[in-house]
Amino acid sequence: MSTTPPPQALTSDASPTSHERPADDGALGWLRALGPRGRRAFAGAFGGYALDSYDYFTLPLSMVALAAYFGLDSAQTGLFTTVTLVVSAIGGALAGVVADRVGRVKALMITVITYAVFTVACGFAPNYETLLVFRALQGLGFGGEWAVGAILVAEYASAKHRGRTLGAIQSSWAVGWALAAIVYTLVFSFAGDDLAWRIMFWTGALPALLVVWMRRRVQDAPKAIAVREQSSEKGSFTAIFKPGLLRTTIFAGLLSTGVQGGYYTLATWVPTYLKTERGLSVVGTGGYLTFLISGAFLGYLTGGYLTDRLGRRRNIWLFALLSAICILAYANIPDSANTLLLVLGFPLGFCMSAIFSGFGSYLSELYPTAVRGTGQGFTYNTGRAVGAVFPTTVGFLADSWGVGGALVFGAIGYGIAALALLGLPETRGKELA
Repeated sequence: MSTTPPPQALTSDASPTSHERPADDGALGWLRALGPRGRRAFAGAFGGYALDSYDYFTLPLSMVALAAYFGLDSAQTGLFTTVTLVVSAIGGALAGVVADRVGRVKALMITVITYAVFTVACGFAPNYETLLVFRALQGLGFGGEWAVGAILVAEYASAKHRGRTLGAIQSSWAVGWALAAIVYTLVFSFAGDDLAWRIMFWTGALPALLVVWMRRRVQDAPKAIAVREQSSEKGSFTAIFKPGLLRTTIFAGLLSTGVQGGYYTLATWVPTYLKTERGLSVVGTGGYLTFLISGAFLGYLTGGYLTDRLGRRRNIWLFALLSAICILAYANIPDSANTLLLVLGFPLGFCMSAIFSGFGSYLSELYPTAVRGTGQGFTYNTGRAVGAVFPTTVGFLADSWGVGGALVFGAIGYGIAALALLGLPETRGKELA
């Protein structure tokens, strides 16, 4: 039986333009423009991505304790991140196909449940090998959540506000990161390291509460349902490699590789760098991360605004350059200048996050509705998998270069991203079904 909504549903509050107000109606005009259903979809995607971030950062924040507990070297600890990101590419690509075939909301719930279950399982790991397997399986859900959530909201958002709307979704990553940093500070302050890292993983059960709410309150955009059901190619990997989309798929994958290679290098190794090479305590590391995360949150929001004003490509070019400069500066601060390290954390977090703000809208606009989940899921997560080589490379280089010196390798990723844009069109202003 068809589940296509009746015609009147296409012009009700689900329509991305029916409730749109002029842009000068205030800073939250983009939120009002979504309508009631769109705002519930926004809340579901925002919460899902925030908790996705929280579950991801349980590992980097616990890395030093894990290395001591299992007797790991830098290369082995770097492998945790690489395995997570490589497997997340598989999960993300599959989630995109599922989203095109059974719907955005169902796919989103599947990804959230998957990453929550295996994050909790990590806390029970008896040895390094088991933890590596559980972390890899966590990547299946972690890889799909952002792409599916971004598409769900993009199909409610108007072209005028899409950059800001998806930038706000992206900012939830900083919210989850901040929550993880707070819990890390509390847990590691009151529990011994051998138990604290397990508690961090056990708190990853929180997303289960979100799934219960989403199941009752969140729905796909009706227009997108109608278009998707009428297509014969929905959820097809073959379709995104046909001549009309092949160039887009290749260059979008390269763009994702560069940006995520740079980002995950920093996200994985900065906590270790602060503790091992700068000699900061748990509380001290949390203080420095506060500046980094605050910059990230504002960067997501600012980048979302600029991607609507400057265009998708210009926004990414701008922040690729600034991110590379910040990495080079951050990794070369003199040992005696920890105050400068603190201050520079803010622009570093700002720039490396602002570049992501355009991704949700840009990748959604590059693909037609019937294969939008497949295209976005594949390119974003292929980039995540290939970009995973960067943190591992830093791990291998850290023993000879030091973590700070090896972080410079992340700047190469931003150069790749800038070059990839030469093969992609500008999509600002494009309407989505």
